[in-house]
Amino acid sequence: MPETPEQSTGWQRRDFLAGAALFALAVGIPVAGVTLSDLDERDAPTERQRLMMRLVSQAVLPATDTPGAGDVGVGDFVIVALAHGLEGTREPVGSAEMPWTFPEYQRPDGSLRYVNWLEATLDRSANGDFIRQDTDARTRTLAKLDSEAFAEGGDAHPWRKLKALILTGYYTSRVGGSEELRFELVPGRYDPVVPLEPGSRAWSSDWTGVEFG
Repeated sequence: MPETPEQSTGWQRRDFLAGAALFALAVGIPVAGVTLSDLDERDAPTERQRLMMRLVSQAVLPATDTPGAGDVGVGDFVIVALAHGLEGTREPVGSAEMPWTFPEYQRPDGSLRYVNWLEATLDRSANGDFIRQDTDARTRTLAKLDSEAFAEGGDAHPWRKLKALILTGYYTSRVGGSEELRFELVPGRYDPVVPLEPGSRAWSSDWTGVEFG
C-alpha cells in the first residue's frame, strides 16, 4: 500500500495521542474532540522537529524527583496546541510587531509557523545544530532566547507563547498536576492557614495560586 502524506511526515494519530490527551485536558474538551486528521498537512512536524520540541520542553522543565516536561510528552502537546491555535498562535501578526520573525515562517494569513521559526532560531544560535548540542549547551542556548524574549519590549516575542504552552502542557499533565504539584480534589476540612516549609509544593487544585507563563 502506498505511503500517505501523513505517514511520510510522521503526522500519525497514534504518535500524537499523548499530546492530544494533554491538549484536551488543558482546554477542557474530550480527547475524541481533538481531530488530528483534520490538521493542515503543512503543520505536520518532521521527526527532527518533534525531537527538538521534546528537548526544548525538557530544558524548560527538567526532570528532578519527578519526570520532566519532555518525558511526559509536552513537546507533542505543544505541536498539537499550535495547530489548534491555543494561546492565540493562529492570529495574524504584523512584522513590525514581531521583528524576530522572517516572512518564510509566516502563513498566507499572517500567522506564524512557530515550530519552524523555533527550529531555525535555535539552530542559528547554536551555530548550526541545536539538537547535536549537549544538555548544558542546549540549556544555555535556550536561556539566551528566554532572556531576549523577556527583556523590555519583548511582549510579542514568539518564545513567550511557546513557553506558556510548555508550562500549560506540563502542569495539566498527570505528573505535573499531581506529582510536581500537590492535588486534593475534595479537601477533608477547611484550613484557613496552612504552614509552608522550604520545598513545599503548590496545590494544582488551587487555581488562585497557579500561573502559567
